[in-house]
Amino acid sequence: MCGVLVALVMPGYAAAAVYRSNSDTGVEILDYIENRRREERANQLSEEQKKLLQDAKNMEVTLRQPLDPEQPFPVAFEGEDLTYDEGTGEFRAVGKVDIIQMDGHRFQGEEVNGNIVEHVVRVPDKAHMLQLSPGAPRITLDGYNAVYNYADKTGSMENGRGKAREYYITGKRFEFYPDRVVVYDGTQTKCGAEKPDYHLSAERIEIWPKQVMKMYNVKLWVKNVVVASKKYHEADLTQTENNDFPRVGYNKDHGAYIEQDFKYYFTDRFYARLHAHAETKHGLRSYGDVVYANKGFNARAVYGYFADSDNVWIQKLPGLLLDYSQHFGKSPYGYDLKGEVGRWKSPTATSTHQYYEADIWRDPIVFHRWMLFLRTGYSITKESANNSTVRGMKYDIVLGKDFDPKWAGFVGYHYTKNNTQNSLFDYGVDDYSKKFDAGLSYRMDALNRFVVGVKYDVDSERIKDVDYYWYRDLHCSQVIMRYRAKRNKFEVRWQFTPW
Repeated sequence: MCGVLVALVMPGYAAAAVYRSNSDTGVEILDYIENRRREERANQLSEEQKKLLQDAKNMEVTLRQPLDPEQPFPVAFEGEDLTYDEGTGEFRAVGKVDIIQMDGHRFQGEEVNGNIVEHVVRVPDKAHMLQLSPGAPRITLDGYNAVYNYADKTGSMENGRGKAREYYITGKRFEFYPDRVVVYDGTQTKCGAEKPDYHLSAERIEIWPKQVMKMYNVKLWVKNVVVASKKYHEADLTQTENNDFPRVGYNKDHGAYIEQDFKYYFTDRFYARLHAHAETKHGLRSYGDVVYANKGFNARAVYGYFADSDNVWIQKLPGLLLDYSQHFGKSPYGYDLKGEVGRWKSPTATSTHQYYEADIWRDPIVFHRWMLFLRTGYSITKESANNSTVRGMKYDIVLGKDFDPKWAGFVGYHYTKNNTQNSLFDYGVDDYSKKFDAGLSYRMDALNRFVVGVKYDVDSERIKDVDYYWYRDLHCSQVIMRYRAKRNKFEVRWQFTPW
């Protein structure tokens, strides 16, 4: 099922880190490859960033003496008209002023003044800033009234607009510190339009060197309408994450539906979440949970309705889920421990459900654009309604290939003891235990990607599912269309893009 593939491509805790196709034909592997491509594109340096690094390198080559670790990094000044007072250290530069600090800072403006003795640079009018210092957030900004102390690495800028990695950010005031950048009355979005389709606004945004963005008193906007608010939001700038904006769609099992996640943070690690889901077939089918997450350990108390990738519903009344994921030391190998106890209810049965699982996995083995995913484990499922116990091994082996920027493919083999024949509930399990799956992805252009996924039942020697996808980018959102050929079912989904 879908959760198996998510865990496989995201070893460790896979909490909504990437957009997924909601498939049980294994095409999440192709989404994983596509997200890697997007991340590579997002991490590419712009031409002006490349030039800054080259200019800083050239400065280092021309140094007349070794760097003094107790002194600020050297600074170079250029301008059409430069005046300097040797007595006070005051300077003034006019006309295409370019100031470079060798650690990866650049300030530009038409008029700049400051004091070399005090290590201060001031740009009283329009200013352009780049920051590429090692370990610091990668930032490009345009703003006004910039002040920067290149010895203390502190400063400020008014009415700024620019980018932090792939996030577009604005703010009434930016403050720079050695360990972070703070934005007041700011916004962030991954939508690059002049008037973004969606964005987050916050009273304060903190961008930290470990590529973490923390936001306080946050509002979620769709165009000019506030759709949600929360006290705290944290984003990992190195991950492609799902967002909390509404998602709408249609399929035969649900009819038309709309869903959205709402979170309320008690602390950075402890929060409550409501997954609101309304549809024309069954009305309200939402769930809520209270979550504690810390260093690989996650605990969830859940209550409500859940659907799997086959649109099979289950009601948890309530349930407790625990999982712990960790690497073995610094090795590429790791393990997962999972457990769930709760009351499950479906149209055919009600039972106290227990599930326990222990897995061992390896980080993806990448070689010459090939990717090998390996996972094995042991699970136990117990049901009180029929006093049943199903226990056994499970295996997942998937080989993916990123052929070129347009094509990607995979083939995989999976085995699990649980199936619909020996399980009380059909939720989260296949009709059979042994399966092959395979898929192919083709990106036609910047806006369109096509995917096909196939699932094969080894025991019956039959193709069980053939799914076709069309991903259509719509500026800052995306439409995903799926046709399940073996089931003659069509589904369409629209959501804001998570990248």
